[in-house]
Amino acid sequence: MSGGGRYEGWAVTDVDAGQEVSPTLLASPVLVGRDDLLDLSGRRVDEAAGAEGRLLLVAGEAGIGKSRLLGSIGRRAERAGFLTARASAFPGDDETSGGLLLDLAGDLRRSDVAAAQLAGTSITDRLREATVDGGDPHRRRRLLVQDLADTVADVDVGQPLLVVLEDLHWADELSLEVLGHLAPKLGHLPVLVVAAYRSDELYADTPLRALRGRLVAQRTAEEVVLPRLTVEQTAVLIGAVQGTPAPAAVVAAIHARSDGIPLYVEELLAAARGTGTLGHVGELRVPDSLTDVLLLRAAGLDPADRDVADAAAVIGRTFDFDLLAAVTGADPAALDGALRAAQDAFLVQAGAARDTFDFRHALIRDALYDQIPVPRRRDLHERVATVAEGRGYPSGFVSDHFEQAQLAGPAHRHALTAAAAAAGLSAHREALALYRRALRNLAPDATPHEHAMLLAALANEASAVDDNAAAAEAYARAHELWTGAGAAIAAAALVPSMVATAHLLGESLDSRTRRVHSAMASIDGLAGSEPVLARLLSALSAAYMLDRRLDESIEYGLRSADLSEHQHDIQTRLDTDATLGSVLLFAGRDSEGWTMLEGAVARAVEAQREAVAARAYRMIGSCASVLVEYDRADRWFPEGIGYADSVQLWNHHSYLTAHLAHVRWATGDWDVAETLARHALADGRGGVTTRITAEYVLGYLALGRGDLAGAQELLEVARAAGEAMDELQRFSPPLWGLAEVALLRGDHDTAVALTDRGYLSSARVSDAAYLFPFLVTGTRARLTAGRAGDAADWVDRVTTALVARDIPGTRAAADHARGLLALHDGDHAAATELLTRARDAWAVRRRFWEGTWSGLDLARAAWAAGRRGDAAALLRAAREAAEAAGSAPLVTAAEDLRRVVRAGDENPWHPLTEREYTVATLVASGMTNREIADRLVVSPKTVSAHVEHILAKLGAGRRAEIAAWATKVDG
Repeated sequence: MSGGGRYEGWAVTDVDAGQEVSPTLLASPVLVGRDDLLDLSGRRVDEAAGAEGRLLLVAGEAGIGKSRLLGSIGRRAERAGFLTARASAFPGDDETSGGLLLDLAGDLRRSDVAAAQLAGTSITDRLREATVDGGDPHRRRRLLVQDLADTVADVDVGQPLLVVLEDLHWADELSLEVLGHLAPKLGHLPVLVVAAYRSDELYADTPLRALRGRLVAQRTAEEVVLPRLTVEQTAVLIGAVQGTPAPAAVVAAIHARSDGIPLYVEELLAAARGTGTLGHVGELRVPDSLTDVLLLRAAGLDPADRDVADAAAVIGRTFDFDLLAAVTGADPAALDGALRAAQDAFLVQAGAARDTFDFRHALIRDALYDQIPVPRRRDLHERVATVAEGRGYPSGFVSDHFEQAQLAGPAHRHALTAAAAAAGLSAHREALALYRRALRNLAPDATPHEHAMLLAALANEASAVDDNAAAAEAYARAHELWTGAGAAIAAAALVPSMVATAHLLGESLDSRTRRVHSAMASIDGLAGSEPVLARLLSALSAAYMLDRRLDESIEYGLRSADLSEHQHDIQTRLDTDATLGSVLLFAGRDSEGWTMLEGAVARAVEAQREAVAARAYRMIGSCASVLVEYDRADRWFPEGIGYADSVQLWNHHSYLTAHLAHVRWATGDWDVAETLARHALADGRGGVTTRITAEYVLGYLALGRGDLAGAQELLEVARAAGEAMDELQRFSPPLWGLAEVALLRGDHDTAVALTDRGYLSSARVSDAAYLFPFLVTGTRARLTAGRAGDAADWVDRVTTALVARDIPGTRAAADHARGLLALHDGDHAAATELLTRARDAWAVRRRFWEGTWSGLDLARAAWAAGRRGDAAALLRAAREAAEAAGSAPLVTAAEDLRRVVRAGDENPWHPLTEREYTVATLVASGMTNREIADRLVVSPKTVSAHVEHILAKLGAGRRAEIAAWATKVDG
């Protein structure tokens, strides 16, 4: 970025056309230090004119010049023949669903272009209709978002369109969601959307932060950040304002005071000029804070005009003439004069809509508001609320002003109305904020039922935005109130949600199941309790499933399914079927499990139960991923991810993406696996379970590529998070990865210890699905540590557990481990048979990691058995597979084995071992097996086995051929 500004001499090259600058304000006629941003925005305008639109995000702190840059973009676009539509978000808009969109719709309706007017009317009507539509809230919200985004995308005004959105950090969640849905559509449209927001208000867990991260990561939006001015740029700005360069000392003083923020520089210059001290930096006496500088100009208003400005500040960043007149009670002519005075002081400016006004900057409104005495401020809030209520203003706006006026009754009533409307659109963050306001203003004499209803609604919304601690607290209080009031069924109905939230907070299974059993006992025999009982049984089934207590999960799931079917409760029945299908698969009942899961998916989609359908897709995909059913995974993951995307259930979308990354790792498609895992992490909408899966997949990739330190770090993070949840399915996969890391490092004792932990964790719940990878890893670790006896015991113990469940995808592990034992014991025929079976089974299942290792193991067996050609072919195939995936450890292992084989070829008795060659020479000398046994002090049976191995390796059929070969070698 250059140090100067875009000007020639002091000629204006980028000034607001027709702008009348107040004599009390010193505003720069040029943009300083933004040359590269002006160039970039100019290119984007030209591209949009050619139907290559995009979303351009403009970020920066308050006063940095975002609005000035937007104005420059707007003028460039208008010169290029664009139609411009503008909208702004304001404080409090986050409690009004569609607030930013309504502002945009109003500007479109004021256009002279009929198509724009029609689009504005359509947006307004659609938002009004959405508040009264029935049906599933999520589905209603999703269709609304799609309709609104399509309305903006499809507007045909006969010329390119520029949409300017200001103060996006205050925008409501619905408007932001529409913007996110619109962004990918812009690439083939003559539409440029430019949206500005304060980077210093991009707090964690805010909707804009999540949206911004996703759009930038997915490259459906471009972001520019306005930095503070340097000393040199500040000098240029001062010179542009003053019309002549300033002394270096003045520049340094103003830059130090302003921190390079352009708005503050201009305000300081205005204040300094008012004192006549600009040229005497030593006497520069201006306020130390920007707030005080802004109030200097407000202090010049006469008392009546100042009262009007105060009332406007209480209304908000933007206000309309009629509301201000009603609040102040001022005569229209006097009010007009007061507003003109405020405009002359450069405090307010005309708004986009007729008869509306905006404070020139949010900082100005904040400065005025903060200095209003508290009693007067409350009185003004009451007047605003009363007038707004009578004129049908949004309930969220009205409730806010009643609360600021400390009028709890109407604040509570309007907050409840607004919260219910937001919840009906699945605007969960808005609903949560409004329910919290309703709770703050709840009457002390409210009934327990009213209090509990409000807390339950608040808890539901807190849970929907992953504020699980707040949800748990609200659920517990609501449950306590209903229990105390004797409303047992209402209290019990809360328990499924309570235990789901408690699970995410790490509460133990025993504690959660006690809650459910207690709730079931509390409603036993009560009339009308059956629907709640069905949901409680379903919750028990899900809780036991998460802990892999399969038999208990099946028992309660079947009871829930029967009861919900009898009650015609399709929601509970489908949820239970998804749980049961998954459990049956992990119990080894694969035919029943897949049938039930596939049926749950089909029926949920047909019934338009979007959340239930997405959960069923999630279950079937993750089961295929874990159970080594990768062909099924290839069918269900694209379908499930596509469905979650189409219904905009991003939590399920991210979770499925993370598990698809696991499948791609398992099948050796490592570059794709990494891309998917990183997308799932960057998306940020999948929750802790998605994060754990993506992290251990990235850990697997790191260990597979030889980055053992990186793998250790990722896998430890994933394991810690999984152990905090106390779920086998969360901590066992990273635990296995850590065992593999230890094995690759040669730390055999640690690898053994980690595999023991994996076995004990699975044994507690008779698991096989998460246990099977530990079998081969644990066998290698024990054999390489010289613990052959322990290895044999380990294989027997783990294999017994796998056979008990008999999950098809786990069977190859037993053959692989037994093959390693046979190879170690020198039983080459048995090793070859077992390892061949394992390799073929891994290949059918497309399991790359163990499959490639089994190929190397088989090559070792072939070489040991004297089949050099087979060993070379197996080595070559394994190395090619390892190189294709980019696996450094596998390539290294193949190379090490190749060197061993080559070294063996140099021994004169190859392909026999040295011991076998000794036996062969004794056979050549004419000894019998018993004589050889006596000579070598071994049993005749051992000699007989050696002779059989020698015949096999030499391809001979008689002892005479052994003698001839040995004589030749000896010669």
